[in-house]
Amino acid sequence: MDTRVSGAPDLGIAALHERYAAGETPAAILRDVYARIVDVADLGIFITLREEADVAQDAAALPPFDPVAYPLWGIPFAVKDNIDVAGLPTTAACPDFAYDADKDAFVVARLRDAGALVIGKTNLDQFATGLVGVRTPYDVPRNALDPDIVPGGSSSGSAVAVAQGIVSFALGTDTAGSGRVPAALNNIVGIKPTLGLLSATGMVPACRTLDTISVFATGVSDAWTVLKAAAGYDAKDAYSRALPIPALDNRPVPVIGVPDVASRRFFGDRVQEDAFDAALERLRALGANLQEIDLSPFYDTAEMLYSGAWVAERMAAMETMMRESPDSVHPVTRSIVSAADKLSAVDAFRGVYRLAELKRVAEPVLAQIDMMCVPTIPTFYTLAQLAADPIGPNARLGTYTNFVNLMDMCGLAVPTSTRTDGRPGSVTLLAPAGRDGLLAAWAARLETDAGQSPGTGLTTPAPLIITPKIGPNETIIAAVGAHMSNLQLNHELTDLGARCLGPAQTSEDYRLYRLRGGPVPKPGMLRVAKDGRSLEVELWALKTAAVGAFLSKIQAPLGIGTISLADGQSCSGFLVEYAAVTDAEDITSYGGWRSYLDATHALTA
Repeated sequence: MDTRVSGAPDLGIAALHERYAAGETPAAILRDVYARIVDVADLGIFITLREEADVAQDAAALPPFDPVAYPLWGIPFAVKDNIDVAGLPTTAACPDFAYDADKDAFVVARLRDAGALVIGKTNLDQFATGLVGVRTPYDVPRNALDPDIVPGGSSSGSAVAVAQGIVSFALGTDTAGSGRVPAALNNIVGIKPTLGLLSATGMVPACRTLDTISVFATGVSDAWTVLKAAAGYDAKDAYSRALPIPALDNRPVPVIGVPDVASRRFFGDRVQEDAFDAALERLRALGANLQEIDLSPFYDTAEMLYSGAWVAERMAAMETMMRESPDSVHPVTRSIVSAADKLSAVDAFRGVYRLAELKRVAEPVLAQIDMMCVPTIPTFYTLAQLAADPIGPNARLGTYTNFVNLMDMCGLAVPTSTRTDGRPGSVTLLAPAGRDGLLAAWAARLETDAGQSPGTGLTTPAPLIITPKIGPNETIIAAVGAHMSNLQLNHELTDLGARCLGPAQTSEDYRLYRLRGGPVPKPGMLRVAKDGRSLEVELWALKTAAVGAFLSKIQAPLGIGTISLADGQSCSGFLVEYAAVTDAEDITSYGGWRSYLDATHALTA
């Protein structure tokens, strides 16, 4: 059953900043946001929704528009209700636990300092215990794509708010997969950063040694912008790390570990397995070197999360409620955490020792690869299935997520091509701590290659601008139109062994036209002296020895010239002769060929 609500505004950071640069005010954007909340009509998303007038007051107090100094200026966002926002209650989805926060959590303060506007506090699995999103005393958020499917948790409200186009981004938390599973189920991006990169001050803990605040957005670029704004060392958080603000790592041919056939788990979902295989083929086409690995030690690690030391750690976080008001705790959550009463300090230390042993077993595997690619979820579960078995489906949803924080890894869930049954596809890239930038760079490639509309069919997200790195015998070619991934002439690059480096933006010196004639629709990009703008292109690395063969296929009025990129670099790319655009349709306002095709439903391959 499809519940997608049409008419969502484009709340991408680039789109909103373009509106602000043209003179529009945040008040107008907020009208769009609150109208969208009414249209979606899902009472389960927010536990506390701020009044529009109060948010408008925050917007009026912003400094003058400056997207460089304030990268999130005027950008609406939501906060999971186990993270403090000054002046609002923090409930952790437990009304009897609620308290009024007197100041913002460290991360919320950083985002507000960057210009972002808090819309409200979102629903969750109580005390962030669960991956299904239904363990709440409030209304359960509806999965943005299909209300029969669980919304995913524990960050259910945050993920649904982004997927429904209500906010530009949202904060979640992630201990066992709560920042990734809901992303997969709602067809959006979820970043689970390196532990300690984002401060946990002002966050209600689940497992304090494993928790991190996470980021949901419709695209990698927006999520990455938020992550950089939120990151920073916090001396008041004992688990904060003095890590540098993350930078993109665009290594051209990473070694990516993927589960071998023997250690794959899809629980009979052949469609999901086929979708994962298709995603792996796209990674190969994009230039990655895939290496099969045995996930057994990672699965053994995952099983420890809800046993021994870490169940006891959950009890440590909520012991007062469990002892003094047990009936206030959701019955499923209570049954899980109460298992800690059967554990001893000896059991906890045995768990710590066992984890160290498993990490040592995994070290040689991780040493051979740059990152891993796994399915974000092994299969889908309905609300009816969960009602029949509240524990089993939740545990299986964490198959590829539960081990990540225990192993001190970072992760990024990104949509891939839609499954053959119409459900969303998603994979998660994983790497040892500190490689967040590597995950973002390669997730951006997958995102562009898939060409999916995120969430409920929202506007295609703006590309992540990547400074390309190439081999000594390669030439970068900027594809502008039909040579882009999954379009009609892309084979002319791939047949010559070219590999995609991902999306990029030109400098603000170009205009784009749809050229007359066919049979393949093509654009022409022209460099101009004035009235130009930045346009989306796609960078490809082609063996220099093959450039001549590629050029021989290009026919007038198109040619290859030097393209100026937004990051100040230049490369070879498609340009058009001036004479060809005199009677062509000017499509510059769309920002790129792929956006033009999406908006006009023009014929694509």
